[in-house]
Amino acid sequence: MSDEEKLSEIRKRIDKLDQEIQELLNARAEAAQGVARIKLAANPEAQFYRPEREAEVLRRVKERNTGPLDGEEVARLFREIMSACLALEQPLEVAFLGPEGTFTQAAALKHFGHSVRTISMGSIPDIFREVESGACHYGVVPVENSTEGVISHTLDTFLNSPLHICGEVTLRIHHHLLTQQPELNDIKVVYSHQQSLAQCRSWLNTHLPHAEQISIGSNAEAARLAGEKPASAAIAGEIAADIYQLPMLRQNIEDEPSNTTRFLVIGKTDATPSGDDKTSLVCSIHNKAGGLHALLTPIAEHGISMTRIESRPSRRVRWDYVFFVDIDGHREDAKVAEALQLLEHESTLFKVLGSYPKAVL
Repeated sequence: MSDEEKLSEIRKRIDKLDQEIQELLNARAEAAQGVARIKLAANPEAQFYRPEREAEVLRRVKERNTGPLDGEEVARLFREIMSACLALEQPLEVAFLGPEGTFTQAAALKHFGHSVRTISMGSIPDIFREVESGACHYGVVPVENSTEGVISHTLDTFLNSPLHICGEVTLRIHHHLLTQQPELNDIKVVYSHQQSLAQCRSWLNTHLPHAEQISIGSNAEAARLAGEKPASAAIAGEIAADIYQLPMLRQNIEDEPSNTTRFLVIGKTDATPSGDDKTSLVCSIHNKAGGLHALLTPIAEHGISMTRIESRPSRRVRWDYVFFVDIDGHREDAKVAEALQLLEHESTLFKVLGSYPKAVL
């Protein structure tokens, strides 16, 4: 058999597989519609997005994958399949920190897939209000960066919000220099968010020491300005480059190659256990010697791993602080429930912000 004949046979096999895949995709979509009919018959206000269920599916996809496609890549494909099927049941609207082209929008699409409608909001409190009012089903907000630390505005907003954390997203942050200018020497001004400027500080000092650095509310807005103003550039992500049609003069200019931002998904409902979960809470303690030790003792004595603790001014009394804590496990797990009960007893303020699946993708 000649090479051309071999190629022809392989192409025929691919065509047959494509047809089978398409038939299976539609069969899965029909099953999703069947789920919707049953749920709506039982409850007209039924919730169709189940973060714990989706996390379980994606974990199984990665565990059973045998290649040659990478497990992460296969999981991303299934993420989009689930997104399209969910849109048949209930089209979701998700608020993000805008404008179009921000890393927060990229995180929302990574978590929910591209079949949701993303709604641009001007500030983090606006995202909370949009979800609280029911105008959007969910919101996505940044909470911490591996290089620059916590986003305090997000934590502060949780203090007075009734919303729950029902998911998390981690996004590897790659910064690119976007500009219409052909050479670095032609750039006189660089626009970007203050955190992105900080994350690219060494690169900017080395390659653009002559350029003025101007902090802007978002990287997407920076890209828009760079497209309009002469001798200017923006530091932003690939999604902003696509939206604002700006060439990437230099790619991956972040100082730390592992630069990652963590985002939280907020909504009105809590997630049930998925088998690999995290719980976030906020608490305050009596201002006395050993107060923080007493607060953390129940967590340690129950063998629970604490993955993060941040202190923030309570804004109630001068020099009074609250602590934002992340621990492994779900609030319904027996040892977590016992530890939280003891912790609440030691606290002057205690609030579980949510239990949710750990990021899968």
